Amino acid sequence: MVDKVWLKRYPADVPAEINPEQYSSLVHLFETAVAKFADQPAYINMGEVMTFRKLEERSRAFAAYLQNELKLKKGDRVAIMMPNLLQYPIALFGILRAGCIAVNVNPLYTPRELKHQLNDAGAKAIVIVSNFAHTLETVVDETQVKHVILTRLGDQLPGAKGTIVNFVVKYIKRMVPKYSLPHATSMRLALRKGRRMQYVKPFINGEDIAFLQYTGGTTGLAKGAVLSHRNMVANVMQAKGMYGARLQEGRELIVTALPLYHVFALTVNGLLLFEMGGQNLLITNPRDIPTFVKEMSKVTVSAITGVNTLFNALNNNEDFKELDFSQLKLSVGGGMAVQRAVADRWQSITGCYLLEGYGLTECSPLVAAYPHDLTEFNGSIGLPVPSTEVRMVDDEGNELPMDGVGELQVRGPQVMQGYWQRNEATSEVLTEDGWLSTGDIVRFDEQGFLHIVDRKKDMILVSGFNVYPNEIEDVVALHEKVLEVAAIGEPHEVSGEIVKICVVKRDDSLTRDELIQHCRKHLTGYKVPRVVAFYDELPKTNVGKILRRELRDQPAQS
Repeated sequence: MVDKVWLKRYPADVPAEINPEQYSSLVHLFETAVAKFADQPAYINMGEVMTFRKLEERSRAFAAYLQNELKLKKGDRVAIMMPNLLQYPIALFGILRAGCIAVNVNPLYTPRELKHQLNDAGAKAIVIVSNFAHTLETVVDETQVKHVILTRLGDQLPGAKGTIVNFVVKYIKRMVPKYSLPHATSMRLALRKGRRMQYVKPFINGEDIAFLQYTGGTTGLAKGAVLSHRNMVANVMQAKGMYGARLQEGRELIVTALPLYHVFALTVNGLLLFEMGGQNLLITNPRDIPTFVKEMSKVTVSAITGVNTLFNALNNNEDFKELDFSQLKLSVGGGMAVQRAVADRWQSITGCYLLEGYGLTECSPLVAAYPHDLTEFNGSIGLPVPSTEVRMVDDEGNELPMDGVGELQVRGPQVMQGYWQRNEATSEVLTEDGWLSTGDIVRFDEQGFLHIVDRKKDMILVSGFNVYPNEIEDVVALHEKVLEVAAIGEPHEVSGEIVKICVVKRDDSLTRDELIQHCRKHLTGYKVPRVVAFYDELPKTNVGKILRRELRDQPAQS
């Protein structure tokens, strides 16, 4: 598939190739954007606006603090453990400007998971929001972390507003469990000190590491994907190649509900829209849909990214349907398969097509995306992004023809350098000539659109036939009484496995027989679910991916 037959389907304004050296580093990208858009809003959170100029000043102060007060050197790892707050871009760009490596940490990690990641990365410092400081307290003495920088949710809000938010969060909502980190420094103090210190810009080139982005935590021991400045710049340019024609420099506002510590939001929202002079509306708690929708009602939204479960939740909120979508021009779903029922309903409510993107952490993350001119959901994950080669291989690594079904491999400037200090794990997925094995089973249609059949590990084997959960889920989700669904395999003494569906009802009257009859209309016999289990909710990661593995181990809830 290296001949790129899909180029014929690219819109005329989508380039076949991008220049991964357009910026020498993310710091160069940052400096260019803040010079060009200095007094325009960059990030908005809880009603407070931070301009590009303010972000430049605050991140410079933070970088100076890291260099002078903490004596951190180029290549030192600094962890960030917080949801979407104004403090996040300050910390992120400060870390990168100091020449350090950013290590994004999920704030909902357990102590065991946090300890593993901090030790694996060899992090010397961590910037953490106080709501999760109790988790750090239990493990910090067992890590290499020497410096803890604490911030509170309201610390970047002005005057009385910040004080009130911090008081309510701690004493009214009781969202800050007790902790003891006696040697921690407040981020506010760090910024005050940093303003009086000299910042010395280190020499950073494209091959220097920008991020250790951890992945695989739901399937085993989390590994750090080594993403260089060149990897990230390339993927920003690739995303711009696919979506840029829909966007105007300095004119856009994107809703950032996915956490910026997630690489999808980091690249598309945090970096691409930043490079284009756009605004990011940071949603701190996207699970609180009513508050989320209220925040959206205060601005004019032109773009939004999310996962299928987020779009589904918004589709089912009555207040969301009353918002003004007249300026909404770009909706992108990623992180998990977008279901047709969700995409169709999103379009009917907003008037904006939901474009699916596909990627993985190891690719910074974007690999494929719907072309921006696509006007209907076609069940694919789109076309490979510019400067990206893709191919299908069988279990022995042999390349398959276009009409086959096999594992997707990717090669391009966005592909990681490898897994941090894990040569064996790297060699399992990355060939010497740069091909990355994704673990995803795909097929191509006649136009070159990529279709995900499923993850290798999630495949259900029924009497020797492969059954792919995504196909089952898409069919079940079409039923009007279904809110959410996940399909898994259940052991069976005769057929090896049978299909089980785990369903959250939209309508309490839904029955097992209704679902079985519905599936029989759309699926061949061996694919029809034999077991139907109803749940109050499905287990998900913090960014909304349904955890099929956990469903195999837990009973139905209703």
